[in-house]
Amino acid sequence: YAMLLSLIFLIVLVAAVVGFVFRHEIKTNFESNLNLALRDYNATADRHSEAVDTIQRTLHCCGVQNYSDWERTEYFAQRGIPRSCCKSQDDCSEEDLKDPSKAKLKVFMDGCFFLVTSTMESKMSVVAGISFGIACFQLVGIILACCLSQYITNNQYEMV
Repeated sequence: YAMLLSLIFLIVLVAAVVGFVFRHEIKTNFESNLNLALRDYNATADRHSEAVDTIQRTLHCCGVQNYSDWERTEYFAQRGIPRSCCKSQDDCSEEDLKDPSKAKLKVFMDGCFFLVTSTMESKMSVVAGISFGIACFQLVGIILACCLSQYITNNQYEMV
């Protein structure tokens, strides 16, 4: 049991170190994937498109760096900026979303990349604290399992 807990502890430790060391690569990869999702965006039930809409609605953002990122997509040529960027769904017409100067007043100005990464970084201390707490419990479990093993081993020799 102690060996199993030790293995899990080492896996979590390695994952934390790798996540910390490669955090810049993770950000770069996220940005490129977000750019790809915008480029391939369509209003159907595509999971990437749904993810973009959910991020934009939840974080009140639009595009990768800002709303003008949508101007370089095929979707913008056909329908304009997606409705998930609108500040108010009632005050957002398709004509407004096709005109960048009008859309500037109706959509969120901030880009999603900065908001997602800043949200992740702000929550990182909470995740690190919880991970540290779990690691402490695992270490206590490892120590207690080793003590129990030692106690059982000592008692077997005394019985003989």
